[in-house]
Amino acid sequence: MADPVDAPARFPPDPGGAASPVSLTPAAAELIRSLRGRHGPLMFHQSGGCCDGSAPMCFPAGEFRTGGSDVLLASLVIDGVPEPVEFWISKSQWQLWRHTRLTVDVIPGRGSGFSLEAPDGVRFLIRSHLTPTPTP
Repeated sequence: MADPVDAPARFPPDPGGAASPVSLTPAAAELIRSLRGRHGPLMFHQSGGCCDGSAPMCFPAGEFRTGGSDVLLASLVIDGVPEPVEFWISKSQWQLWRHTRLTVDVIPGRGSGFSLEAPDGVRFLIRSHLTPTPTP
């Protein structure tokens, strides 16, 4: 059992509360459907690293270990994907970005070799939109 001190946080704390701070473009949703068909249930993690470390990374669900330094921002419901896709972010990155809404998009190009879309010649990308008040 996980140590409660190291347990990941979840956003929003009230499931019926605030709107999700994460959305998807149609292109990202289509790629997720394709990846789900090939790899099974999926998850995303957005770290606060540099270069590709600042791109959203897609993994088989549970392959990336989350803990007390991570926040679950959204459980994305996507047509054609039987289960929600969790979107995690490092707490430190969320503190910097909590005044934004994040949109997951996909563009041509080479991303990280660790993210599932890399062999397809595309990469996930975050587009951010400022909000008038920070999300808790």
